[in-house]
Amino acid sequence: MRLAAKLAGLMAAATLLSGCMMTKDTATPAAEAAAPALPAPPVAARIDKEITQLGRTRVDPYNWLKDDNWQDVMRDPSLLKADIRSYLEAENAYTKARLEDPTAALREELFNEMRGRIKEDDSSVPAIDGDWAYYTRFREGGEYAVFARRPAADAYNPGAPETILLDGDAMGKDQDYFAFGDMAVSPDDKSLAYGVDTKGSEYYEIRVKDIETGADTGVVIKNAYGPFEWSATGKAIFWVKRDENGRPSSVFQRELATGKDTLIYEEKDAGFFVGVDTSESEEVIFIASGGHTTSEIYWFPADELNPKLRLIAPRLEDNEYNVRHWDGAFYISTNLDGAVDFKLVRAPMDSSSRDNWKEVIPHRPGTLLIGMHAQKDYFTIMEREGGLPRIVVHEKGMKASYEISFDEAAFDLGLDAGYEYDVPVLRFDYASPTTPDQVIDYNLDTRERTLRKTREVPSGHNPADYVVERIMAPSWDGAEVRVTLLRHKNTPVDGTAPVLLYGYGSYGITIPSDFRTGRLSLVDRGFIYAIVNPRGEMAKGYQWYLDGKLEKKPNTFKDFVAAGNYLVEKGYTKRGQLIAEGGSAGGLLMGAIANMDPGLFGGIIASVPFVDVLNTMSDESLPLTPPEWPEWGNPLTDEKAYDSILAYSPYDNVTKLDYPPMLITGGVTDPRVTYWEPAKWAAKLRHEAPEAGPYYLRINLDSGHFGASGRFEGLKEVAIDYAFALAAAGKIDSVDLSAPE
Repeated sequence: MRLAAKLAGLMAAATLLSGCMMTKDTATPAAEAAAPALPAPPVAARIDKEITQLGRTRVDPYNWLKDDNWQDVMRDPSLLKADIRSYLEAENAYTKARLEDPTAALREELFNEMRGRIKEDDSSVPAIDGDWAYYTRFREGGEYAVFARRPAADAYNPGAPETILLDGDAMGKDQDYFAFGDMAVSPDDKSLAYGVDTKGSEYYEIRVKDIETGADTGVVIKNAYGPFEWSATGKAIFWVKRDENGRPSSVFQRELATGKDTLIYEEKDAGFFVGVDTSESEEVIFIASGGHTTSEIYWFPADELNPKLRLIAPRLEDNEYNVRHWDGAFYISTNLDGAVDFKLVRAPMDSSSRDNWKEVIPHRPGTLLIGMHAQKDYFTIMEREGGLPRIVVHEKGMKASYEISFDEAAFDLGLDAGYEYDVPVLRFDYASPTTPDQVIDYNLDTRERTLRKTREVPSGHNPADYVVERIMAPSWDGAEVRVTLLRHKNTPVDGTAPVLLYGYGSYGITIPSDFRTGRLSLVDRGFIYAIVNPRGEMAKGYQWYLDGKLEKKPNTFKDFVAAGNYLVEKGYTKRGQLIAEGGSAGGLLMGAIANMDPGLFGGIIASVPFVDVLNTMSDESLPLTPPEWPEWGNPLTDEKAYDSILAYSPYDNVTKLDYPPMLITGGVTDPRVTYWEPAKWAAKLRHEAPEAGPYYLRINLDSGHFGASGRFEGLKEVAIDYAFALAAAGKIDSVDLSAPE
């Protein structure tokens, strides 16, 4: 079993174990000084910048908040221009004085509750690879994961001697931000390669450590993207480089003996990102290049140095494919020939062009093929049908298959890289909104399940105290939108309960019906927690995604609003008692629904929100812009795309509306949603609708897209969000959410 995949799984396990937003013009772009006792909202200068493209002209008054040297700021946030930093600091001070300080006692209470649900000295289920079992664990009070191994014979003996591979607590000490990237043990089990990010910008530095001595070997690879792979010989590492604009655009071979980097593959199309991966068989290394809707994959034998790349199939616009090496052939999931929800084909390794693709599993409309996993004698597929995931196991030769079934009305399911390639055991993770995460080993020969771990909730959790429902809310055009509800059994369904309405709705990413202990702090206080799966996700198949992108993007926003109104209609809550929450592209959703129906919501939490859509999609230098034109459209060349984006882009559509209170967050080193998007949006909201709100902006000056890096520091940020939600729902009176004078 490929150890890099296992350690990636252990990284995910580490995340799981850790538990877990009135102006006037001034002469200069600095914020007004704030009165220490009760500061007024910061005042952002309005310096109009006229932008003309495709014969259309718009004016951006807050463009100055974008640092011209943003690429350098990503790597070193101390380089942020003084006037911009001054404004952001004033925003943070305002939010602290008006929101954080008045809720200090509540936030501490929330933090302690959420921390009390985390087993602080927890550890993951060991993943066996040859002579060793690898796992992550946390110390009591530790912020970061410890990665370790012990002999495979003692895999499930926690008292057995261990070797610490990486000590996150020691490495992250005194760092403003710290996160591990990918990690992989060498084929001879003697060296460990690992990535580290200390800025939150997702530029990783790859290092190699001698496991026996515990010392770094001196190998340092800078400006790396997350994934990398060892050669089967152990003499080289294949890694992905970020270019000057932050795009993962090329693959290099680093020879460890000489330190020499050799270019293996370079992607010339700025709309394509590059990645590298090793097959489960460990015989093949793949280099994948692709955009949102188009794929191209190369391969070479894992023991080949200075490799000659073999092409699976050339890129074909709007054709996606993914590959697994199994049973001496390539098994490929693809949407070729109108297979909207994907089909499975087989191709010979020495002749893998599309002409030689032989259908194995035909396209079945409504049954989405979402994942594949290869083991020596079995090929496992993850599917989604009727909004629920399932696992289907195929025996060698694809001669027989069976489904692994589950009973709950709503649940989350994921395949885990748990066992070696030739061992007939499949590991998967299971959870539901009321069922804590379980790690299950499934014997593919006997079909027996072994429960390896159930997530512990030290402060106590009784699933019977909660009710989970799945309802279908009719949208504006009759489409039925899935909504998953979690509430305490004592919470009445009579219109009096507030609702936290969470949504995302982009890139085909489906928000799962999983278990999150943090939510219980709201649910136990009388909230109903609701997850909406609008168009733009794949909850109901790939077509559900297609119906929420490009010119159909407004369906995402309409679905979310329709879901909220349906909960009002059915007596779960009432208008003004829904608190909407979303982050990143889900933050775009928050901005759009604020413009569509502000009176429906009592508050909005917009985390790292993608709200300046037109400007961002018009800036080719930003890391994600060219790759995301297939998602949003290209307003530089396409008039219809320009007009479509302009019609919904939250920043461009702020006007004098009765907006609800908002908590808006961002991070200075965020390469996905740049800090200036939430900053510009907050400034414009205050200028255009000063009598509404209030608007609280929190910008993390030392981290990026994912906020604070420590597991407990992250909980403190969640506590701020939840304190705001409770205040906006009228559950506390320590915060005055009336609009400032």
